[in-house]
Amino acid sequence: MFIDRVKMEVSAGNGGDGCVSFRREKHVPRGGPDGGDGGKGGSVLLEANRHMRTLLDFKFKRTFQAERGEHGKGSNMTGRRGDDVVLQVPLGTQVRDADTMERLGDLLTAGQTLLVAEGGRGGRGNARFATPTDRAPRRRETGGEGGRRVIELELKLIADVGIVGVPNVGKSTLLSRISRARPKIDSYPFTTLAPNLGLVRVEEMRDFVAADIPGLVEGAHAGKGLGHEFLRHVERTRVLLFLLDASEAEPGRDYGLLLEEIQRYGKGLAEKPRALCFNKVDLLDAEGLRRLPYEIGGVEVLRISALKEEGLRELVGRLWQLLEAHSH
Repeated sequence: MFIDRVKMEVSAGNGGDGCVSFRREKHVPRGGPDGGDGGKGGSVLLEANRHMRTLLDFKFKRTFQAERGEHGKGSNMTGRRGDDVVLQVPLGTQVRDADTMERLGDLLTAGQTLLVAEGGRGGRGNARFATPTDRAPRRRETGGEGGRRVIELELKLIADVGIVGVPNVGKSTLLSRISRARPKIDSYPFTTLAPNLGLVRVEEMRDFVAADIPGLVEGAHAGKGLGHEFLRHVERTRVLLFLLDASEAEPGRDYGLLLEEIQRYGKGLAEKPRALCFNKVDLLDAEGLRRLPYEIGGVEVLRISALKEEGLRELVGRLWQLLEAHSH
């Protein structure tokens, strides 16, 4: 199950209270204050994990509480710090405060962490308050409250190449042929209900991640069909591959539709480098192949059959060239 939006409540631990204590030792008639400080409360952090692909772990458990700090003790013993709660999330997770809608951060690289609720500070023990004029203070501080907030997580996939096209154009089949991804494939529209990722090996030490974005239809920018629920997954791709159906009555017509939806959605998608490709050329006879344009809008159009695995090496090479050319 692909879950890309969740809301959860996170609570950091309170700090431990400071201690009021005095030395009680034989042969030390005037033992001074020795109350220790309380321990800091545990915090709640998010950590990006490259092996996660969905926010499914948070579908059923949506409340997380870090441990409170221990109270201070005599003999100047500081209370133990509360354990942090570190929640693993996929790369590409965007975090917002659910009440203010303030963006708290994006987790884009493996191992990156984001503090979402800070533990309360530990209270000071009475040993901290000793002065030349007050050598036996009975003051101490209570621990500070840990942070609490409701946050929203939104996953926007990070991929090098985003494969876009109308329903049933063969995006999932293509992804399964050029990578080890095994998306669900069938003959009805909207087979793909969630983006799929696949690692494409170009050659030794050279590879890239491709994402199969669910089919777009006219009006997708306004939410029609699967709409902007999945258009937003294209936002963090570096290159767009427009996959077109060579067997249509007007080959290439869908490119205009797709481009318009991406332009109207905005957010810089139309400015991304792009490659164009006709799929299903195995369904055409010689006359049909002659009718296929070699260029649309000044961009060369490649020809492949994902099903028959024809032309895939050239396509992967072209995508790699685009990625290399726009690596900075």
